[in-house]
Amino acid sequence: MEVEILSSLITEKQIGEVCVICEQSKWKGLHLYTSFICTDCERDLVSTDTGDPKYKYFINKLKKINTPEIYS
Repeated sequence: MEVEILSSLITEKQIGEVCVICEQSKWKGLHLYTSFICTDCERDLVSTDTGDPKYKYFINKLKKINTPEIYS
């Protein structure tokens, strides 16, 4: 019975971490301060030219990282 409950919880919940850019749950990526960036978004960010409109999208998403989540 406990195994059934655990397996149903695993399938219901998202597995991995939520990317700050694409907001999808992914397994692989890097941590930047308090945020997670998946490998796919990291690759896109690095290869995007600064004149591309997609670059502004990345910058706006990365602005979330400046806001600390821990208050003391």
